[in-house]
Amino acid sequence: MGVGVLTKYKEYLPVTDKTPLISLGEGDTPLVRSKRIASDLGCGELYFKLEGCNPTGSFKDRGMVVAISKALEAGSVAVMCASTGNTSASAAAYGAYCDLPALVLIPKGEVALGKVAQAMAYGARIIMVDGNFDLALNLARTFTDRNHITLVNSLNPDRIEGKKTASFEIVDVLGDSPDYLFIPVGNAGNITAYWKGFKE
Repeated sequence: MGVGVLTKYKEYLPVTDKTPLISLGEGDTPLVRSKRIASDLGCGELYFKLEGCNPTGSFKDRGMVVAISKALEAGSVAVMCASTGNTSASAAAYGAYCDLPALVLIPKGEVALGKVAQAMAYGARIIMVDGNFDLALNLARTFTDRNHITLVNSLNPDRIEGKKTASFEIVDVLGDSPDYLFIPVGNAGNITAYWKGFKE
């Protein structure tokens, strides 16, 4: 288990002397070279970044640790997110670690049950929304705007800051940015974070 992204990369993150340097051991995920697939594709070198090795099994932990730390620094009484899976598990895990209640809005019938179970195991309060993800997110935004609760969805810029540390790790291993990067895209927060990290 590594020291965590807040400690390892604090000079590149929105960390002050008042920011708690918490960690569940996120980051330091393996960058594995694949000679066989590279050969099959006809490319020189190919690597896979194994982000499933993060504490809750997702890259979301990198951003969540920064968002939760900044929520603690701001004196938030809880954190909240809308989620259909990985974000809820990550928010709940880091919230539990810091004794910060996690409230999760999930659209009824549109969730990864294993991730909801994971969030519940960490003690998150699950609130089912009769609507889609966009409605759940709008409700979470409205509620956090009116209360001393931090929204920890990817709209929170601290999440992008934390996720960019994966690009730092790639440069640490390879010595430079890769020529190409392939990432599955949902809301484009992760690929934006990689771009920001490589640029910095």
